[in-house]
Amino acid sequence: MSAAAKVNGSGAMFDAIAPRYDLVNRVISLGIDQSWRRKTVRSLALGQGSRVLDIATGTADLALLVATSVPSATVVGLDPSAGMLGVGRTKVAERGLGERIELVEGGAESLPFDDRSFDAVCIAFGIRNVPDRGRALSEMARVTKPGGRIAVLELSEPRKGPLASLARFHVHTLVPRVGAFLSRAPEYRYLERSIAAFPPAEEFGALMERSGLEVLEIVALTFGVCHLYVAAPRGAA
Repeated sequence: MSAAAKVNGSGAMFDAIAPRYDLVNRVISLGIDQSWRRKTVRSLALGQGSRVLDIATGTADLALLVATSVPSATVVGLDPSAGMLGVGRTKVAERGLGERIELVEGGAESLPFDDRSFDAVCIAFGIRNVPDRGRALSEMARVTKPGGRIAVLELSEPRKGPLASLARFHVHTLVPRVGAFLSRAPEYRYLERSIAAFPPAEEFGALMERSGLEVLEIVALTFGVCHLYVAAPRGAA
């Protein structure tokens, strides 16, 4: 595996950082990432017995939160990184949730599921790593039942406001340095670049609309360092 192949947001890149991924996330986000995930789960408006798809599930943090927030829900977590899924399966087993959380390997651009097979779909910190985001969003619309919710949680770079410069310093300087130090891997340089390259909230919202989704809400979190996009399949809100 070449160095280039491991620093482009691929499953191989995340395999390299999987063992310390959770620790690094908590440190560089100052622990706020978990509160963002809780808001994401609430935005799905899940009912009892809901079947949820968590795309780019990684080490299954969001899948676990869905399962514990709605005790009768079942979750399928999908991710291209076998290493991340391995960590996730250990966490699921430790929580005794193996019967309600299934983790499978796969990509967002071609979901291996039938049309309208999930009550809700979510993806946290993963859409920026997908080469064809429009196709992935269309796939989310395809597998979601009418009336279901789709939630996209993603990091962003604040472009204005009193704390924008501080947030940019955090993203461009602290994130890659602290991430590389804690994980002993250079892959966190990619995180810096991918956040800076992600489109502004209104632009990404427009892409969601073009991809067969009806955007219900876009929420800026923590001074705009993260955004939550809530949508429904077109014509099914």
